[in-house]
Amino acid sequence: MSRGIASIKARDVTDVMSIFIAATPNARVGDVSAIRLWLWIVAAMVFAMVVVGGATRLTESGLSITEWKPVTGVLPPLSDAAWAEQFEKYKQIPQYAKLFPTMALADFKTIFFWEWGHRLLGRLIGLVFALPLGWFWLRGKLPRGLKPKLLGLLALGGLQGAVGWWMVASGLTDRVEVAPERLAVHLLLAAVTFAALIWLAVGLAPRAPGPEEQRLRGGASWLLGLVLAQIGLGALTAGGRAGLTYNTWPWMDGRLVPPAEHLFRLEPWWKNFLENITMVQFEHRMLAYLLVGAALWHVWRARKTAPGARGGKRAVVLAGLVLVQAGLGILTLLLAVPIWAGLLHQAFAMLVLAMAAAHRRRLASP
Repeated sequence: MSRGIASIKARDVTDVMSIFIAATPNARVGDVSAIRLWLWIVAAMVFAMVVVGGATRLTESGLSITEWKPVTGVLPPLSDAAWAEQFEKYKQIPQYAKLFPTMALADFKTIFFWEWGHRLLGRLIGLVFALPLGWFWLRGKLPRGLKPKLLGLLALGGLQGAVGWWMVASGLTDRVEVAPERLAVHLLLAAVTFAALIWLAVGLAPRAPGPEEQRLRGGASWLLGLVLAQIGLGALTAGGRAGLTYNTWPWMDGRLVPPAEHLFRLEPWWKNFLENITMVQFEHRMLAYLLVGAALWHVWRARKTAPGARGGKRAVVLAGLVLVQAGLGILTLLLAVPIWAGLLHQAFAMLVLAMAAAHRRRLASP
């Protein structure tokens, strides 16, 4: 009898251990389709976050909330007294005194909700990423090599929240807007996160590139880097309001290249690349020309080295998106950055980035 009980217990323990081992993070079998869908959903939310962030900037809403409360800030003011308190805090910063001294409470509520919505969306992205990550991990559905990458993305998301407050804080004391270089860091982090999500999602549906396509990797890598750099320069242009000047194309005040004394009027010299609106807009234009040229060259090389391959077709699509984005940039400049054009230009930049990331990932090994 005791032997029977012992054998039953031994089998039970063995069965429980086998179930536990199968559910551990080291298990090889994962629901790849579900993971890919989850990553695409998070990527779509990051895309929306960037668009809402652009609207927050263009409506001058980014400094309406002067505190960083990651937990209690989830709820907006719920009473007249709470609204009056928030409005009084906004009145203490230079933006109110210098730009909007006659703002009414109703107008303040409008800009407040833009910034509050932007922050709320950031919190939702964190939950939508972290909770399924924990579920996939505990159920043993994550491929082993994917785990450190997903943890890195989780850390990047946390860093993005801190950088967002670091950016806002720069506009609460001596400025009427956030520092352009901090805005650029904030947007670039979002862009890198978005591109990484696309990279991982595409990589979960592997397809080995042909030997001809593999020759396109270098060009695709350069294009991805140029798109990210151009997004950063776009943030500098927007943050310094450089798009409100030199509203002609292809000339800047009648010249293709502005005079050196205009390009390097700040001291020390390196500040011109961050704060001189002439230099910032000029470098944004020049990099756009370089990006268009690189995209067209990539198409030529693809048609020469991999005719008929999928990589060549993607190169054509990517070049088309880059050309459309360049046209939107010119239109936005000529119209002196109306809100709709600025938002469309920023949103389309993320579409170009998504295509550049997906194209490069498809050229990598499965």
